Amino acid sequence: MKQFWSPSSVNKNKAMVENLQNHGIVTSDEVAKAMEAVDRGVFVPDRSSAYVDSPLSIGYNVTISAPHMHAMCLQLLENHLKPGMRVLDVGSGTGYLTACFAVMVGSEGRAIGVEHVPELVASSVKNIEASGASSLLKEGSLAVHVGDGRQGWAEFAPYDAIHVGAAAPEIPEALIDQLKPGGRLVIPVGNIFQDLQVVDKNSDGSVSIKSETSVRYVPLTSREAQLRGD
Repeated sequence: MKQFWSPSSVNKNKAMVENLQNHGIVTSDEVAKAMEAVDRGVFVPDRSSAYVDSPLSIGYNVTISAPHMHAMCLQLLENHLKPGMRVLDVGSGTGYLTACFAVMVGSEGRAIGVEHVPELVASSVKNIEASGASSLLKEGSLAVHVGDGRQGWAEFAPYDAIHVGAAAPEIPEALIDQLKPGGRLVIPVGNIFQDLQVVDKNSDGSVSIKSETSVRYVPLTSREAQLRGD
């Protein structure tokens, strides 16, 4: 049987999750289990830095967020990531958080990643294949697509949960449209100063928005602007 990770790296990943629990960032067993099942070390270019609580460059003027930010987003979306639910990850990058989402919604659910840099999509699929979410990718409940995430991914809408991994100047209308009533969108909003906003869609289609915390993300933009570093 092929081993995709060494026991030592799994222990480091588990220690990272325990650290997040000790700091009160991870508070649910489901989030802890998902983060333990998906070894962050598989998803970063330099494995020696994988478990440090800081963002890392993954090329193409893109970063993978720090573990505490991923944990915070998983916690904010936890009640919308129950088995059988649908989740969209915009700006899926390395595929790490998409894989965590997929583990939480399980084989009866659906986790879709959208990323506009084709090379990142290709590498993210390889990352996921080497992770604890590989079986979900193989059976099709987890998929990553090349596309402009600002337009969402209409094919599997509406979604119970939508996560955006880059900062938008304003919340894209398409993402609100693709959110299920009762669903939740977590998105960084702003240019120089950014807030992580939590958008809840009410049963009548209206939305309630609250700011969770100040953040610093790369901009949600076109592929051309992304590659230029605008």
